[in-house]
Amino acid sequence: MSDPVSALNGVSYAGFATVREIGPLGMITLRAKDPKSLTKAIKAAVGTKVPGQRKIEIAGDKACGWMSPDEYLLILPYADVAKALAALAKALAGEHHLAVDVSDARAVFRIEGEMASDVLRKLSPVDFDKLEPGELRRTRAAQVAAAMWMQDGGYTLVSFRSVATYVMGLLTHSAMPGSEI
Repeated sequence: MSDPVSALNGVSYAGFATVREIGPLGMITLRAKDPKSLTKAIKAAVGTKVPGQRKIEIAGDKACGWMSPDEYLLILPYADVAKALAALAKALAGEHHLAVDVSDARAVFRIEGEMASDVLRKLSPVDFDKLEPGELRRTRAAQVAAAMWMQDGGYTLVSFRSVATYVMGLLTHSAMPGSEI
């Protein structure tokens, strides 16, 4: 595994909400023909249960998010990815599955502050008044694919690393003082 390098070197912006890049994080895409077979594997890799539809299960610095009926995103410390992949391979031996390290293909942002949801409201077709802790949304931030969830009084947003500069620009512009909703 390569040395961890964040997409934007931890850039941050303080507007009416704070926006910061928080990478690098370890991320594994996990798919299986029979998602029911993943219970032990996910527990072994990140210590959570299998999340329900549009949910994320968080256990300390590890998590498992539902991405589609047969796809999950495991989130963990960058240095733990190899160990988690080995645990997945062991738990799923003989099962048709895919477990891929996508850590270096993703950028992760935190949006925090009392008005953090307003930053995202401008960019995504999500009813943030109804978004609850533990709920994960796969949507768009402007025209970019993103996943986001509420956590610890703010929001975490994951996008592709290839558009990290664009996403940071969107978030920064959306958080500018004077542009509050």
